[in-house]
Parts: sequence; C-alpha cells; structure tokens
Amino acid sequence: MVHLFRTSLGMMALAAASVGLSGGAQAANGPFLAHQALYDLSLVKSRTNSVNSARGRILYNFTGNACEGYTSEFRQVSELDSGEGKVTLSDLRSNSWEDAAGKSYRFRIETRMNEADAGRVDGSAERDGDHITVKLKLPAPKTFTLDGKIVFPTEQIQRIIAAAKDGKSLLELSVYDGSDDGQKVYNTLTVIGQPIPADRATASDPSTADEHMKSLKRWPVTVSYFDRDAQQKEGEQTPVYAMAFELYENGVSRQLVLDYNDFVISGAMGKFDVKDSKPCN
Repeated sequence: MVHLFRTSLGMMALAAASVGLSGGAQAANGPFLAHQALYDLSLVKSRTNSVNSARGRILYNFTGNACEGYTSEFRQVSELDSGEGKVTLSDLRSNSWEDAAGKSYRFRIETRMNEADAGRVDGSAERDGDHITVKLKLPAPKTFTLDGKIVFPTEQIQRIIAAAKDGKSLLELSVYDGSDDGQKVYNTLTVIGQPIPADRATASDPSTADEHMKSLKRWPVTVSYFDRDAQQKEGEQTPVYAMAFELYENGVSRQLVLDYNDFVISGAMGKFDVKDSKPCN
C-alpha cells in the first residue's frame, strides 16, 4: 500500500505522459496540446487482499510552448480502505517546468497522508555536457550530480513516442523526476504495442470524442520502474511500480492502469478540455 502514497514516481509519470513530446520531436510530430484532464480512480484488483476498495481523482493541467518551456500542474487525491476501519487518505500536488530541449527542470512536490505534516520536495536540475547538477532546497539543501544520460520526464515521453513511430517495441531509460526525497533515479523499461488507428472502435471517453483527437493514432504503452540503486547493488529486477496507458501522438494519455504490485488501480478519463495555447514566436 505504501507505494500509492509516496511522492510517487508513477504519478509523476502520468504527468509526463500528459505533457507529451519535447525538443526536436516537436517539428516532426506537431504542436503539443494544452489541456486539462480529470481521471477517476478505482480498484481493479488486490493481489494480497490488502486493499478492499480505492477511490480518488487526478487533475492535470498542461500549458506552454517550445520557446517558453512546458508547465504541468498535477494533483491526486486518493483514499484506500484496507478493512476494519483502516482508511488512508493521501493528497499529492506537484508543479513542474521543463524546457523543450530537456536541459532544465524545476519541480515542487507536496505529499500529505491523513493528518500528518506534508512532505515537501523543491529543487531544480540543469544538464551541462556529460552531467546533470541537481540543487535541492527541500527537504534539505543539497547539491549533487547525476549522469548526463539520465532524462527528465518530458524527454522520457518524447523518446517513447519517437520509438513508437520508428516501430520499436522496447525502450530502456534512466529517469529523474524529483520524486521521493529528490535524490532517486529510476531505471525504466517501456513496452510499446502496435499502433491503434484513429478509426478503430473503442470504448468512448472524453478524449476519443474530442475533435482534436479523432484523427490521431495512439499506442498501448507499459512503463515499469525499477529502483536504480537496488538494481546496481543487488541485481534486483522486480519493478517497484508499473503503469499502462494509451498514448496519443500529441502526448495525451487515456485508459490509465497503475500497478502497485499488491494491487492495481484504474484511471478512467472523466473530463477532457482543450485549452487555448500561446503560439511559439
């Protein structure tokens, strides 16, 4: 159960999935779609009977362009009932900005569980040649460096879409998103399915019914996240978390499934609104 209420890599991945492409891929794939999406969460199954029910919502806002960078605002409120009156309520909020070239990343994350004090992470990361310098303000001031091959969330999704367009089915990346205590790096394995044509019949939701989306194809994608430190020290190959979704060419995601090993949560899109976007001058 703890995985759902961490400053969650999975939740950050969802935000990244909604952001979409970045950098050089923009010209080939068209502009990003500024939008707001609401996802309704519910329990799919509990493998260990540790969760009786789950409910919640994710609200995501995305704005920006290739000149000014991209801003995402994200909030997830979740409630898990583990039986015998044990209910855990979490509230996760994040605000991040990433430039289109994947060189700069800023993030603020706040996580609150039940009545406990909120945990906060606040920092920035700058790519410079073969390394990335991370400067944290919270939870404690700290500066450290990461391997320059590590990518930020928007670039991660850009590479997934580029791989999908190239017909590739597997992609391995190391990702830094500022989650947990701001010092974690996760190794990811992405499995990309065959493209879903725009005209294929599917269960309708606000995204498939929207005029901006009807002509776009999408791919079924599953991203598994592994603790990089554990893999390096112990060779551990069990993902700490996985998420599946259908990813559109413009970066919008639908049919979310969050797999926390002990239990699985679905995120059905309940509302989708396209927002006015400022053109890049």
